[in-house]
Amino acid sequence: MIFPAKLRPGSRVALLSPAGPVPPERLRPAVEAVRRLGLEPLVYESCRAQRGYLAGSDELRASDVMRAFLDDAIEGIWCIRGGYGSQRMMNRLDWAAIAAHPKFFGGYSDITALHIMLNQRCGFVSYHMPMPSTEVYKPLDHDTASWMKRALFGSLAGPYKLPEGRRFTRLTGGCARGRLVGGNLSLVVSSLGTDYEIDTCGKLLFLEDVDEAPYRIDGMMQQLAAAGKLKSAAGIILGDWTDCRAREPERSLTLMEVFQDHIATAGVPAVMGLACGHSLPTGSLPLGAMARLDADTLHFVIEEDGV
Repeated sequence: MIFPAKLRPGSRVALLSPAGPVPPERLRPAVEAVRRLGLEPLVYESCRAQRGYLAGSDELRASDVMRAFLDDAIEGIWCIRGGYGSQRMMNRLDWAAIAAHPKFFGGYSDITALHIMLNQRCGFVSYHMPMPSTEVYKPLDHDTASWMKRALFGSLAGPYKLPEGRRFTRLTGGCARGRLVGGNLSLVVSSLGTDYEIDTCGKLLFLEDVDEAPYRIDGMMQQLAAAGKLKSAAGIILGDWTDCRAREPERSLTLMEVFQDHIATAGVPAVMGLACGHSLPTGSLPLGAMARLDADTLHFVIEEDGV
């Protein structure tokens, strides 16, 4: 697995949107926030384009991604937001060309579709992290800012220390080690049966989501289980499930019941409570890096990250 060079003060960073359109009022604050980090942001056309719920046409968004990877003057790519649409342009990307130009790549949520391919087909680490027009344009809490800066400029290797007041909950005991994969549950499930399907065999699978009712999460976890993606994983780490509530709680399973039903059956070491997802504080994760989970002692350690 290749670790692309980390960024440094003055690095030229492409801001682009592979998925949804950027609210116009957030673009300038997002660019200024990136500049305050000491980076030189280059705003690509998809940051200003809109076609319904997309940041312009599939051709435009794919072209921005390819241009950013192939331009040797660009040292990193930071997706300005998620939304919906990354999967629509997957067949327009030249993965062999991208693999020949590894560079820093960050984002989360709908960007999960790209992370899967950058890790599996291109063979380099990418970063599940906050995005400029989603979180970074606002003042960040200490934990989120620290994780983000380590992802951008340093290393995330070492024990994953949860924010004060947070703790892991054991779902299934045991120890596991493998490359960290995954991201947004909806996008992971949407990859099944396609040319861009996630490979969880021997991996540590990280999952999170937002605005999904428990029955929807149940259905997606069932689909992962039926596809063998849970049982084949070395271990499972669940992040935040923001606003994933039932309209009628008295007629619903709890999220804990959903996770216990599917993950206990998988029989692999598993915990929930990783501070990462559509939430604050939120961590940054080097997807594709080796990591270790001890579900008995409730420790999660990232073993490696390029510097």
